[in-house]
Amino acid sequence: MTKESKPDRLRQMGALNPKPEGVRAPWFREAGFFDPLDLVQVKYEMLRHAREEGTNKADAAALFGLSRQTYYQAEAAFERDGMSGLLPRTRGPKSAHKLTGEVMRLVEEHLDANGQLQARSLADLVHARLGISVHPRSIERAVARKKKTMKSRRTQSPCRRAARMFTKRSAPRLFAARLARGAWAPSSSTDCGAAWQC
Repeated sequence: MTKESKPDRLRQMGALNPKPEGVRAPWFREAGFFDPLDLVQVKYEMLRHAREEGTNKADAAALFGLSRQTYYQAEAAFERDGMSGLLPRTRGPKSAHKLTGEVMRLVEEHLDANGQLQARSLADLVHARLGISVHPRSIERAVARKKKTMKSRRTQSPCRRAARMFTKRSAPRLFAARLARGAWAPSSSTDCGAAWQC
């Protein structure tokens, strides 16, 4: 079994500096603790150098082979999240941003009568009616999420609701009151496993 090198691990994490030769800070040129391949360490040292040594931001960015824009992004991320803000983030949208309420209403209106999903034809319909290009798989995922939330919102059985309501103090009093009203009746076979009909 081969051991992974540090550059391989940095590449997997997205933290490999694409231009290590651009780092001109003398302490990075000496072999040892500072590694110009480690982009997180380079960004941190750039911020530290500007803040502690009083170097202006443009010069600090140039010394570490990074742009001013990268400096300002790193500075904001560090102030917001500390060291973890310098770690690489996944790019791209974080949610189904094209599937607005209007798009989902159109999709729900045009599902087959039996609830079958024809995602490709629905994507074409959304594009034709609203001018929004949506991938069919995005529609499938959104409909599945909607079904899942609807399923979890269905009312629970009376036994489960009662189990949540009862506490050690209120259980005997509430139980007696419901039994007196005929809310529960003894049964030999039940869904909830107790000897009461749900």
